[in-house]
Amino acid sequence: MADVKTGAQHIASLRDGRSVYLDGALVADVTTHPAFRGAVQSAGMLYDYQARPENIERMTFDCGGGRRVSRAWQMPRSREELVARRQALSSWSAQSCGFIGRSPDHVASALIGQVMGIEVFEKHGPARARALRDYVAEATRQDWFLTYVIINPQADRSKAWGEQAEADLSARIVDEDAGGITIRGGKMLGTSSIMANEVLVANLQPLKPGEEDLAFSCALPMNTKGLKVLSRKSYEAHAVSEWDNPLSSRYDENDAVVWFQDVKVPWERVFVHRDTDMCRAQFHDTWGHTMQNYQAQIRLTEKLRFLTGIARRVAETIGTVNMPPVRDALGKLAAQAAGVEAILHGMEASGAQQGEWFVPNKHMMYAAQVLTQELYPQIVSTIRDLAGGGLIMLPSSAADYGNPEVARIIRTTQQSPVATPDERVKFMKLAWDAVGSEFASRHLQYEMFYAGAQFVTRGHSWRTYDWERALGMVDGLLGSYGMPDGSAAGRAA
Repeated sequence: MADVKTGAQHIASLRDGRSVYLDGALVADVTTHPAFRGAVQSAGMLYDYQARPENIERMTFDCGGGRRVSRAWQMPRSREELVARRQALSSWSAQSCGFIGRSPDHVASALIGQVMGIEVFEKHGPARARALRDYVAEATRQDWFLTYVIINPQADRSKAWGEQAEADLSARIVDEDAGGITIRGGKMLGTSSIMANEVLVANLQPLKPGEEDLAFSCALPMNTKGLKVLSRKSYEAHAVSEWDNPLSSRYDENDAVVWFQDVKVPWERVFVHRDTDMCRAQFHDTWGHTMQNYQAQIRLTEKLRFLTGIARRVAETIGTVNMPPVRDALGKLAAQAAGVEAILHGMEASGAQQGEWFVPNKHMMYAAQVLTQELYPQIVSTIRDLAGGGLIMLPSSAADYGNPEVARIIRTTQQSPVATPDERVKFMKLAWDAVGSEFASRHLQYEMFYAGAQFVTRGHSWRTYDWERALGMVDGLLGSYGMPDGSAAGRAA
């Protein structure tokens, strides 16, 4: 029997005494608490899916000694391995219809991308490079579910991080000795921290000289002494039932402020130490940022496929699917979803061998980010337009069916050409949870900003595009002809 992590093993690992706070109270057990248990079960479901005998070969690889782990930890050496890895990640994303954004493959992708560029860490120092190598090897073997906190609390955006009025606002080094560093302060957004084993702490946002206390990267178990997770409002806790809220009752991965109260980090878990530029290089000079956002586009491709299905089913349910304007809208939606998938395949087809590793096309990945930030709200709006009032005239909850008179009225008014009244209500409840509920609103905000504001992703696109080739074409054509009198003309300004 293959040695592979199961859902039961993952869920058991979360009963570790971690400090999670919700509504002012310490949560005794995140695996059973009504605000988190559905999401925890969904995380376990991912490991059970990869552990099924029929899925093991496709979803996992042998990391040594017969131990099989998620292909998320596989560093691809060829295009074939990159594609095989993507197919496994696509299958995982499909299990949650793309609604678990920080699934275990996300931070795993970031870390293997950093190891694929380990020479950047070697320049920073062999001890830090060795710490990263050893940590990722251990995380791989354990098949850990990792989250990360790589952004500082928003606070006063008019000031640099080191100029904020509250000294402990952003996590910083407050002490260090032969055993390691001590950190204090907050980081965000801690998505999926409730159901993760460990957290990567780093700085994706630019730091400047003088902010060396903020310039560190490390990894910690979620139950580390002094580490506190302050959860946002739980949409799962406010889900009326699985029937009423089929997505938010299962896939509310949660977000949180993670607070470090004088947390001691041993040197073997410190990857960047007091180097402001290395915090940037950790992601952008390695393949970390590329691989983590490539994973995000894999997930989003599955999510858009699901939403496209929701749109088609809405039109069928209310009997408008054969109307020309509706088919026009569905055709555009189908093209948009297929376009994102095509870019994903393009990243692989135009990928390149970089030393030992085969990596996806970085610019195509950033191009997809720029496009999908604008596309996601358009797709949600299209579905709402197609549904009209159908998303509003729904029973208050499944409890309405317990009243015979109310149930009779519901079944009289909820008519559809393709579904029974109960089937219509069930589907429309799903559609509302996908595009209209508070859970859906969080996903809208997430897809628009998880990679940064639009000027950030457009900046990445500007930085990575092959301008030399594009301008060379312009100059080549300009150089192919002269002035009307036959004299040469200089290059255009």
